[in-house]
Amino acid sequence: MTINEQLTADQPAVRAASGRWPVIAVFFLNGLTLSTYIVRAPSVKDTFHLTDGWFGFTGLLFALAALACMQVVGPLTARVGARAVLRVTLAVMPLLLAGIAVAPGPWSLTALTTVLGAVHGTTDAAMNTSAVAVERRAGRPLLNSCHAAWSVSAVVASLSTAALAHAGVSLDAHLITAGALLLAAGLVLGPRLPGAAGTEDETSDAAGQDDPAGGTGLRTGWSRALLVLGLTATVLMICEGGALGWGGIFLHEERHATLALAAAAITAYTGGQTLGRLVGDRLTSHWGGNTLFRLGAMIAAGGFAAAVLTPHPAAAVAGFALAGLGSSVLIPLSFSAVGRLPGAPTATLVSRLSTFTYTGILLGPGLIGWGADQFGLTTTMTALVPLLLLVALVPRPPA
Repeated sequence: MTINEQLTADQPAVRAASGRWPVIAVFFLNGLTLSTYIVRAPSVKDTFHLTDGWFGFTGLLFALAALACMQVVGPLTARVGARAVLRVTLAVMPLLLAGIAVAPGPWSLTALTTVLGAVHGTTDAAMNTSAVAVERRAGRPLLNSCHAAWSVSAVVASLSTAALAHAGVSLDAHLITAGALLLAAGLVLGPRLPGAAGTEDETSDAAGQDDPAGGTGLRTGWSRALLVLGLTATVLMICEGGALGWGGIFLHEERHATLALAAAAITAYTGGQTLGRLVGDRLTSHWGGNTLFRLGAMIAAGGFAAAVLTPHPAAAVAGFALAGLGSSVLIPLSFSAVGRLPGAPTATLVSRLSTFTYTGILLGPGLIGWGADQFGLTTTMTALVPLLLLVALVPRPPA
């Protein structure tokens, strides 16, 4: 092979490597924007004097708008490319965040949060599509690093908000300043995103033109393999909702832990997730995605079992940490697996899987609450263990 031929052969790998950090940065900025709003949600509720019902209604509209946009963003991304979509959404989301701070009343706030949900759903699907495309071109795992960046952004948002609130910074000043900084970061990052349509193989990798038979309509991509991956992802998000939404309540009410120790269950779970995702790509390279997925699901099941079956609150917190560590790789590996499915553009397949994950987020807390009313919280939380073991046994597409 001549030098020129070698350089030509290496170009895709170089382009993929150059796109790795911009894609990770997209996950961080998206997570930071959304987490800033979530952490400030109690202040938003108080500032606009919202009732519990109204505040819950805005959250429902946010989620429904995200789900609706996920149905169309896949075909859209397949046509125009993930980079074009992300350059718009990275500019719009910070403006909406700042707009919430200056909304004139509850109805305006509700409208803004609904649009924020729509843009977030669009961003979520497009950034996972971009990450799958870069991972495929590079020939090495990337999705865990991307989702680790999202987890880190939530920690950063939480700590910075606590510090600003302690310093007496108002909601308006916080959201407007954060919006301005995030807008500037998005504008700087946009041109550096990989895969401008027609110039960097996004047309073939991210937009799914590698499969000429694949269409971009709303009915495209609903294969049996996708449904299996999607239902698996829904179960995983229901279990995650159990840990994050009910873990602390379980420890306080069923194990009589102090409120401080009960809150530590959430910190332990998210800390385990972040740690697992930081090393997840290296573990995927070593073990293979399918093997790591099954191992992670079994570790998560063991962690949940320890968390809900031990009578000692401190041991339960350690169980939640183990559950977070095991579950950390499962959703990233699911996105990576869906990107390998044939028959439809990658962007469409990723948006379909995002629909399932959001469905799990919506259903999880409510289903567990209903189960707690009917059978008791301990029994309902214990039922998550066989669900995770079942996930470990479900056949997955070849890696």
